[in-house]
Amino acid sequence: MVDSDEPYPRRGIAWYVVLVLMVCFTLSYVDRQILAFLIGPMREDLGISDTQVGLLQGLSFAIFYTVLGLPMGLLADRFSRRNIIIIGVVFWSIMTMLSSIARSYLTLTLARMGLAAGEATLNPCAFSLIADYFPKERLSSALSVYMMGIQIGAGLALIIGGVVVQAVIQMPPLDVPGIGTLASWRLTFLAVGLPGLLVALLVLTIREPPRRASIRSKEGTVVPLGFLASVSQLLKRWQSVLGISLMIACMSMCNYALLNWGPAFFERLHQWPKDRTGFVLGIITLTCGCLGLLAGGRLADHWQKAGKVDATLRVGLISLVGVGVTLPPAMLMADPVWTVTLLVAAVFFIGIPIGSSYASVQYMFPNQMRGFASEVVLFIVTLTGLGLGSLLPGMFNDYLFRDDMMVGRSVALTVALASAVGAAIVLLTMPVYRRHYTLVNVQPMAPATGALVAKPG
Repeated sequence: MVDSDEPYPRRGIAWYVVLVLMVCFTLSYVDRQILAFLIGPMREDLGISDTQVGLLQGLSFAIFYTVLGLPMGLLADRFSRRNIIIIGVVFWSIMTMLSSIARSYLTLTLARMGLAAGEATLNPCAFSLIADYFPKERLSSALSVYMMGIQIGAGLALIIGGVVVQAVIQMPPLDVPGIGTLASWRLTFLAVGLPGLLVALLVLTIREPPRRASIRSKEGTVVPLGFLASVSQLLKRWQSVLGISLMIACMSMCNYALLNWGPAFFERLHQWPKDRTGFVLGIITLTCGCLGLLAGGRLADHWQKAGKVDATLRVGLISLVGVGVTLPPAMLMADPVWTVTLLVAAVFFIGIPIGSSYASVQYMFPNQMRGFASEVVLFIVTLTGLGLGSLLPGMFNDYLFRDDMMVGRSVALTVALASAVGAAIVLLTMPVYRRHYTLVNVQPMAPATGALVAKPG
């Protein structure tokens, strides 16, 4: 591994890399979120409950995504991040296509776990790459554009999913040679999985940049960090890591509760057809979510330049308060017009902290462990945010309200709890984060003494 002090790449090249990585992230979210539009035919075909749907969308994905993500973070710190991403894109696209022939709840769960394994390669590599392409004062904006893949991918999954599913469910079952009869809704997996093989070729056009902001000795040489040394660095900042992780997890719970159960809400309570539901929710997600991401990244960068080192956490607090006062009421409205109106504001607030929150991790750690540190955060975020955000509304529906038509209340309760807990966590984390931020901005450790010697990122 070579640490570099050379100037950052030209801005046009850096933004091209961000856009390519954003396309990958968009694709991953389309493949991940398409299940939200298949709940009806999937329940009928496989004979499963809302709780099982929540597990399929959440924990069955999250467990493999998080467990495999930790070694992927270590690989990202040691090997070509570009090549790891290419392998991951190809693998998760194949797993998505294989979901079309899953005959049972178990085999579909296994396919989702394979999808998770492939997608686990992307974020630790992408975060680390972008941090080496952009200086600190532009990193929140760059990561916000990359994280727009969440909103673009979710929006496209809603729009494409609504149109495709509405079309294929009208078709009769298909007889596939060597496989047998397949329900028509399964074609959706093929439609969203195939483009991934082309996207993998696009990733080949970016180059691996020199690594920056590594821990160095007093003599200026890069200090390699093994697993135990990385864990030691992580433990020095454990309060900030935990606080940031739980903050993002609470945001993620709100996002996934809406994305995974919003379509069912409009279909069950308002009898909207899938294509209308997908179009409305997709447009809101694409426009308001992306605008929120851009605004949040710019605001965090502005505060960062002004010397507010906790800028990213401030943006997170604004988000959690905004979501908490807009999304629960939206899911309780009897009139869908009022629901949609409030969702415009809610999705904007959901979007604003996504990129800057992950930038806070890059600010706090040296290069040799940014991938690992990012994956530790993603481990907590995915397991709790995706796992509980997808599962709790289904469980509340099945065991608290015991009524399929109460899905709106189930989502509202999930979001209210998550936003309140998240806001409290941010307020507790801010002071300690300000201290931990200085660790990597004051100077690398000398191996012999363990002292810090200053090497800005």
